[in-house]
Amino acid sequence: MSQNEVVSYEGIEQLSLDAFVRPSYLNYAMYVIMDRALPFIGDGFKPVQRRIVYAMSELGLRVTTKHKKSARTVGDVLGKYHPHGDTACYEAMVLMAQDFSYRYPLIDGQGNWGSNAAPKEFAAMRYTEARMSAYADVFLAELSMGTVDWVPNFDGTLSEPRMLPARLPNVILNGATGIAVGMATDIPPHNLNEIIEACLRLIDTPKSAIEDICQLIQGPDFPTGAEIITSKEEILNIYRSGQGIIRMRATYEYENGDIIITSLPYQVSPAKVIEQVALQMREKKLSMISDIRDVSDQDEPTRLMIMPRSNRVDKDALISHLFATTDLEKSVKVNMTVIGLNRKPQTLGLLEILNQWLKFRRQTVVRRLEFRLNKIKERLHILDGLLIAYLNLDEIIRIIRENDEPKPILMQKFSLTEIQAEAILQIRLRQLARLEEIKIKNEKHDLEKEKDGIEKTLGSNQRLKSLIKSELKEDAQKFGDERRTLIVERREAQALREVELTAVEPVTVVLSAGGWVRAARGHEVDPVNLNYKAGDEFLSAARGKTIHPAIFFDTRGRSYSLLAHTLASARGQGEPLTGKLTPSNGARFLSVVMGLPNQKMLLASNAGYGFVTDIANLVTKNTKGKAMLTVPRGSEPLPPIYVHNYETDSLAAITTEGYLLVIPVRVLPELPKGKGNKIIQIPPARLKKREEHLKLLAIIPEGATMKIHAGKQSVRFTPGNISDFVGERGRRGKKLPRGYRKVDRVEIINPESNDNS
Repeated sequence: MSQNEVVSYEGIEQLSLDAFVRPSYLNYAMYVIMDRALPFIGDGFKPVQRRIVYAMSELGLRVTTKHKKSARTVGDVLGKYHPHGDTACYEAMVLMAQDFSYRYPLIDGQGNWGSNAAPKEFAAMRYTEARMSAYADVFLAELSMGTVDWVPNFDGTLSEPRMLPARLPNVILNGATGIAVGMATDIPPHNLNEIIEACLRLIDTPKSAIEDICQLIQGPDFPTGAEIITSKEEILNIYRSGQGIIRMRATYEYENGDIIITSLPYQVSPAKVIEQVALQMREKKLSMISDIRDVSDQDEPTRLMIMPRSNRVDKDALISHLFATTDLEKSVKVNMTVIGLNRKPQTLGLLEILNQWLKFRRQTVVRRLEFRLNKIKERLHILDGLLIAYLNLDEIIRIIRENDEPKPILMQKFSLTEIQAEAILQIRLRQLARLEEIKIKNEKHDLEKEKDGIEKTLGSNQRLKSLIKSELKEDAQKFGDERRTLIVERREAQALREVELTAVEPVTVVLSAGGWVRAARGHEVDPVNLNYKAGDEFLSAARGKTIHPAIFFDTRGRSYSLLAHTLASARGQGEPLTGKLTPSNGARFLSVVMGLPNQKMLLASNAGYGFVTDIANLVTKNTKGKAMLTVPRGSEPLPPIYVHNYETDSLAAITTEGYLLVIPVRVLPELPKGKGNKIIQIPPARLKKREEHLKLLAIIPEGATMKIHAGKQSVRFTPGNISDFVGERGRRGKKLPRGYRKVDRVEIINPESNDNS
């Protein structure tokens, strides 16, 4: 059985799925492409737009008439020409009325038709009223002049125009957007004066290159203004290929220390920008901004006020960051796909679009002239008959009075055509005056003069070009305006680094034994006496700045880092670190440290090994941490400690058995990670059985005093009497005096201030 063969079994028709689906899908695809989504190059309309304009013209809703309810227009469009959803039809109508959506609106609306801040928040069609704008006459002025083909509507009861005789290239003036099957269109709007200048150039010089045209057309011209920052070379390439990306940027000014946004990129709402900025503020990524407000009004449709926190804020850097992170700078896609004159979808460059439209316009003008010429010939034919009648008025009256069927007699006697004879018979008695004969002769003279002019125009390519040019100039004079979108060269916007966006303030990061963390403003916080969850207590604290990373160290020797300003406030009990970080199973957080990247830290395990490293080596973006300290089996890391001066500081190492060894810090290696070198000797057998291990480490600055606490007792070691415990790295050290071998903590007393550290 062939693929398309239909087989009947008991009256049931069977058809392969492929044979059924393929033509159905293709038919639907062609319908969407040709009759819904893509504009025709001639009038620049999609079918629904064309039908809305035509329906409004049939309702008499011209610019000089009163507004009527939008529901009436939508009803006529759906009932007569476009049997689809009323919502979609009304939305298409709304877009044609919004001066921030269409560069040259086709509908003049009354009521709530949306705003740039809320383009979708327009009133229902039963509340709004509409009529056509003056610009709509561009499409309707020549509609009844034989310029277009007429086709039956969807039910065959009415006729509608296949296209509208546009006097201007609306497809490139207002642009178009649409999604078809397998293709889409995104044509940006342009300035009418620039487009007309380009058309005039192409009429005079048909072989002009795209480079010549782009000297006249700077680039797209969007109704909302703003700036185009795409280079002229890129714009030229877009116009050459018909595809590309246009980058737009809002315009702004400084006023009383605030940043005022005066225009936004195309189809960007102020509400969206405010939402994007507010989100960064909530996430503490824009602390340099105190507030953002929409102060737009009727006189200034776009006016966003961005208020920096202080005068010290670099406004140029701030606005550059906002361009990079919000819709204040936006890319607009360009894909100039249209239904061409050959009735096929195609992606065209700017030059091809203008050339095809000029061809369409030439055809339209020729059809208009030919239609008018035929009408003139018909009228002259009738006037010739009427003049014969006036020359033989008495005889004609007699024939009419004496005969029931005077038409054939008149035709035979005076060699008249049927049309001429009928016109004579339709003359009213009051038109038989001598004055009417003079009027006919004058009308005949004027029509013959017009006929000669039309024939000369149709017969002369140059006269036809001149006519088209004069009409384009006339419409440009009527509808042209100044460019709204500036085309400028700007530096690429740069987003500020997170540290640049954060207010620099002192902060204390507190870590609890249960792994909860919080950040308190200032360095005067007493972390021990903060409120902790039941069963939890203070473990570690670090002081630094909000722009510094808080570095956490766990019992597996891994480091983790989080920016301090991202941590929960100390007003509460904080948040679990496991919500932001992912430590390995069984690992506990041991301590937290903060400091500058070049701040040196001592990392060591209780097995007696350690090394010195920079804080920069501890920082990582990986939530699973970074392996820093290699810990021997059965051992654990000790909390990292700060090194004040690598060359002059000393290191005190104390074991659980009360052995003390003091060595210079500089004898330990500087490593990015690893196990380190042996600090103090612990018998391997005792270490393996956990009978003895390294308990405490302390950094002793030059000239400082070390105070050892053992229970309620304490003993001081000055630079003079600690020399007995000074030895070589990796030695056993000496035992502390009896009664001080069970060390609880070590206190360092600095010589300058006599403060403890």
